[in-house]
Amino acid sequence: MSFQMMKTTPSPQFNNVGWREGNRAEPCDIWKARKFIHEYSDDELSLTRVAKAVNISGNHLSEKFKQVTGVNLVEYIARIRFEKALDLLDDPNLRVSEIAFAAGFQSLSQFNRVFKKFSGKSPTEYRTGARKTELARAKRKRLEPGGNGARPARIS
Repeated sequence: MSFQMMKTTPSPQFNNVGWREGNRAEPCDIWKARKFIHEYSDDELSLTRVAKAVNISGNHLSEKFKQVTGVNLVEYIARIRFEKALDLLDDPNLRVSEIAFAAGFQSLSQFNRVFKKFSGKSPTEYRTGARKTELARAKRKRLEPGGNGARPARIS
């Protein structure tokens, strides 16, 4: 699987970021910046690169992005990459280091720091907990009436 071919699509969680009133449109340059970030989240991104892509100054983009979305640009990028990493952690065949770089993080330490900030756990702890949850869910499903596993005895 080539990680360069994977592109992140806008997360439903961030579709309404900055829509405090719910009835105003997102400014075009912020929409373009968010679209650019989603499209290139697995590449090295900086305020300067995003600002050039939307043809405004870095300072103006930084101020306006925070004002519209409620989060600064660096945190927004980190959250997009974190969400991508969450999806990739479901694949037990991928090493945590592969996931970090595939999600766009520039170093394993940066990935671990951001992941812990947003989830409260290390990527490995998260993955272990997710596997345990999935196994428990599968076990419950097998034991439910009509499941594929053993059925509880009927009480008359």
